[in-house]
Amino acid sequence: MKLFLALISMLILNLGSGVAMANEVKSNDIVITKEWDKVFPKSEKVTHEKISFKNRYGITLVGDLYIPKDINNEKLPAIAVSGPFGAVKEQSSGLYAQTMAERGFVTLAFDPSYTGESGGQPRNLASPEINTEDFSAAIDFLGLLPYVNRNQIGVIGICGFGGMALSATAMDTRVKAVATSVMYDMSRAMGHGVGDGKDRYDIDQRKAVLNYLNEKRWIDAKNGTFDTENHDLYVLENGDIYVEKLILPESLPENPNPVLKEFFDYYKTKIGYHKNSLNSTGAWNTTMPLSFMNFPLLTYISEISPRPILIIAGENAHSLYFSKDAYNAAAEPKELMIIPNANHVDLYFDLNKIPFDKLETFFKTNLK
Repeated sequence: MKLFLALISMLILNLGSGVAMANEVKSNDIVITKEWDKVFPKSEKVTHEKISFKNRYGITLVGDLYIPKDINNEKLPAIAVSGPFGAVKEQSSGLYAQTMAERGFVTLAFDPSYTGESGGQPRNLASPEINTEDFSAAIDFLGLLPYVNRNQIGVIGICGFGGMALSATAMDTRVKAVATSVMYDMSRAMGHGVGDGKDRYDIDQRKAVLNYLNEKRWIDAKNGTFDTENHDLYVLENGDIYVEKLILPESLPENPNPVLKEFFDYYKTKIGYHKNSLNSTGAWNTTMPLSFMNFPLLTYISEISPRPILIIAGENAHSLYFSKDAYNAAAEPKELMIIPNANHVDLYFDLNKIPFDKLETFFKTNLK
């Protein structure tokens, strides 16, 4: 067994699509560390490797590969994991990946392009096309590993990368099953605003947001730099735009909005804070929402069929309507699992609420 795992490590080092990292290197001024720096404890049931691979746009993505320790010279099913939107692999996606590896899957949690330890310039950028491609690039990497069955690969998308995972699966027929957890459709969220169970912008407000973002383009073009702000914009009664500079404030106001408090209590405290996470420390490029506003991610969700979809959401999650609408738009086979007494952020980290037994059964049933 030790010899086999040693051979695995050697193969990872020599694969053209992935390289193991030194203890600490710099790439595009981003520090890449091999040391354990996750917000969750390291499991003794899996082997962990820091790896990198390129997407079709030539951007180097950095990920954490988790391999079950009890692998017995067999080809295993694999799962690529990413999300939430603005998070990094040291947070929720890593927890999901490590836990699923404990249950017998080779898993890869990766930082999307332009964020975390992954490459891409400018920084702090998201793209519906490139982030969908990131999932397919992760499939490329997993499918070339000698101990992975390339016909048994699935994906998990969390929060905003739930929509990206569904978009990737609709396009990439190599994905045999897809699960989402507290999904957001980021094209809808940015194009129509996140509301209380429904879209927030009317057509005039949407146009006001577009005007605001395009005026910001003039400023960026003049300065040759990219300003950063929260991607959630509010239109005031007089038509002006209100937006914060950071995704989350440095401290909570009195009587905070419950959803703001959920996110703050994860990203800004020891439960989930990580220095590489935009949600913990910063904000996206101000003009980033533009490409999402005209790029509906879930247009072809019905074409995922006959491959199965599992959509998981919290009973009390503000994002529940995204999951319900995606479920209704999808074709069979599909399943919507609503977790009692769970809000949105509970399913980022709460091992008592994340339905890992269900995820294990879903993938073991369908990755075959």
